[in-house]
Amino acid sequence: MKDYVGLNFTWSFYQNIYSYLILQYNQCLKDRLQSLCIVIFFLLCMTATPILSYAAEQIDIDIPALSLPLALAKLAESARLKISYDPALLTTYQTNALKGNYEAGTALKHLLANSGWIAIETAPRHFTIVTKNHLNKPDDNTGQLAELLPEVQVTAPIVADSPYNTRYIRTNAISATRTDTPIMETASSIQVVPKQVLQDQQAFRLNTALQNVSGVTTFPNFVVGADSFMIRGFQTTSYYRNGVFIPTNNIVEMANIERMEVLKGPGSILFGRTDPGGIINIVTKQPLEIPYFSVQQQAGSFDFYRTAVDATGPVTKDNSLLYRLNLSYENSGSFRDFIDRKTVFFAPMVKWNISPQTQITAEMEYQTINTKQDGGIPSLGDRPAPVPRNINLGEPLFNSHKVDRNFFGVNWSHQFNADWSITHRLSTELTTIEPSRAVLPFGAAALDGTVDRYAVDTRKANTDRYQSSINLIGKITTGVAQHTLLFGYDYFYQRDDYVNDICCPSFPINIFNHSYMTTQPAIPPGIDFSSRYVSTESWHGAYFQDQIKLPFNLHIMGGFRYDSAVSRDILLGMTTGVDDRLSPRAGLLWRPMPWLSLYSSYTENFGVSNGFNSNRQRLPVQTAQQWEAGLKTEFFDGRLRSTLSYYDLTKQNISVPDPVNPLFSKAIGEAETRGIEFDVAGEILPGWNMIAAYSYMPFAKITKDTGYSGLPGDLGNQGNRLFLAPRHYGSVWNTYAFQNKEWHGFKLGAGLIGVGNRQGDAGNSFQLPGYVTANLMANYQFKVSASRMSAQLNVNNLFDRTYFAGTNGGNFISLGTPLTVMGSLRIEY
Repeated sequence: MKDYVGLNFTWSFYQNIYSYLILQYNQCLKDRLQSLCIVIFFLLCMTATPILSYAAEQIDIDIPALSLPLALAKLAESARLKISYDPALLTTYQTNALKGNYEAGTALKHLLANSGWIAIETAPRHFTIVTKNHLNKPDDNTGQLAELLPEVQVTAPIVADSPYNTRYIRTNAISATRTDTPIMETASSIQVVPKQVLQDQQAFRLNTALQNVSGVTTFPNFVVGADSFMIRGFQTTSYYRNGVFIPTNNIVEMANIERMEVLKGPGSILFGRTDPGGIINIVTKQPLEIPYFSVQQQAGSFDFYRTAVDATGPVTKDNSLLYRLNLSYENSGSFRDFIDRKTVFFAPMVKWNISPQTQITAEMEYQTINTKQDGGIPSLGDRPAPVPRNINLGEPLFNSHKVDRNFFGVNWSHQFNADWSITHRLSTELTTIEPSRAVLPFGAAALDGTVDRYAVDTRKANTDRYQSSINLIGKITTGVAQHTLLFGYDYFYQRDDYVNDICCPSFPINIFNHSYMTTQPAIPPGIDFSSRYVSTESWHGAYFQDQIKLPFNLHIMGGFRYDSAVSRDILLGMTTGVDDRLSPRAGLLWRPMPWLSLYSSYTENFGVSNGFNSNRQRLPVQTAQQWEAGLKTEFFDGRLRSTLSYYDLTKQNISVPDPVNPLFSKAIGEAETRGIEFDVAGEILPGWNMIAAYSYMPFAKITKDTGYSGLPGDLGNQGNRLFLAPRHYGSVWNTYAFQNKEWHGFKLGAGLIGVGNRQGDAGNSFQLPGYVTANLMANYQFKVSASRMSAQLNVNNLFDRTYFAGTNGGNFISLGTPLTVMGSLRIEY
């Protein structure tokens, strides 16, 4: 039976929040704090509406004539009920169709009409189906009825990847272990941002979606729409697509994304050469057996237009062949002068269910991007230069960035028996950039407003990547220990071929009195750094992991990985790097109660390619080590989960921009971050979903460094705080879908994002001020014949705050987006 003590406590706590907000609203009216009053008033509306609608909750029900078990399943999903019954006794009964607005008990009564069965509410929202004869027995009572029948609970049969899944939470994740382990039994911090959050926030950029995860902030890129991040204080330039490594070209299309999983800390044991802050794994939409089609049209501020289509279903009647098709088109401007973007994305996928044990899936993605580069603004003194947000310091006649990307993949799996399975994934990614040119600011502005600029013209760049990974998963038992074993091997190969013309710095501009060139810039003779690079990189990795479940809900996880990587400069005919490393991992988790888990872990990291210095020598390989401990809670039958974690992460050989030549890098010796993170997501009350994150990073420093002079005593930036590592970061997003009949179909949302002060470069020569932005959402769903329509409006940066999203570490500062309105119309059937 369901325990409702937690629910009653939450409802009381909820009413206390409402009373507190009323007091704060009255106080801000007295103090005439208009902006704060608006925010509190909206929060009052959000907390008042479920209180007003809770007592008279009615559900919109549309159940066709079905067998009684199927009808009960659909009702349980719609009304969030638990229903206990003996399935063997109900399968022969056919219900009548039921459509309209009903209370849960009334709807159940209609379904059981003339069946000889009745429903007894044995606990709030928990019903037991019994025959009418049971009521005539004098020794029966509601407390004993549940014991009369086998407890077959019909709860909401929600498929995690269903297009209609509106939950903000996922029970399992694959990124932390590659074995689809429950998050409550995973000895690490892993956060999931599901599709419903992306839809509610209209997140068409990866950085918007990752604002919902603690410790993740934006690392800006010259290329508009490219996505890079800081996780736990360290830059992460790569991401993963269904576990496949994508080291660069991070212009991610969101049309076919099912969810995003963020594994905090080093992930080398499973993913090879990664950045130590964390792993961003994008899980794409897969073919489904249930037919589904949707088309969405978005339009918003700054000439933003986007169309997206999602279609899936069976190709054959026996569901042996399934398909999925996602496509999108975007045509958008920007609040920045001379910036626009056009993209086309096409992603078909076919899945063949050869047998219940064997499946094979073929997929491709085609993506073309025609956008611009934006060098942002420079610093002036110890702050960003005070210039209007729209000012572009590049050259309109010399600015382009065109990318064509093709991805091809095949993966298959086979289930040998109930305990052993194998999966194999093969993929190829071919990317061409032609052309990519810009004139970009370089360094800080002088007191009179003059800033140097450099020109770069990449005439052509090709990147070819090939990947293969195979995993064997098995379950065995030794005594009281239950093992989940993982054996894996992966191979990655990349070839880069690009030609650059670089000129540094020869095109100064004044930020206060700027004028643009009337012709394309001519690179002066003698300082044209024209070069061609052809390089290859390959690595092999083999790994093993053992997840052990012991009595008393104790879980132990351990494993290791061996990597061997070789880098070559093809034009010079030389090997530029040979690296190999053994990376261990261990974790311990205890789940003393179903709602509580305590864990600790230790991981090591073998870093990604660290770039080249100005002498074209590869920088030393990055390494890292992390200790982590924390606790996880899960309430309301798994509908609300939180994670609180403490980490201590140390990284060696960090790459930072070379202040002499921005296209190359230098390595500082060592840096360390320590902090606390808190994430919570799920359903607090029927209709009220929330996802929130907070991180506190009191320590984020360069602990070892050597200056450019190389002289004894030159410690460079040692002791400085890491750039783009705020002490405080937080975000909260709430939505409430009205449950009562009068307002059914309406949903409101509101959220805040706050970022503390950040250092702008490794030398701590300038700072980016902190900021708080507010966002709102309103959505209305309604039916048109057999289709479901959804109209939505999002308002981001409600109070039009001027803020700075980030910096690349010294060469430019990226500005945050001003007040933006985004509308959407979606049709589904």
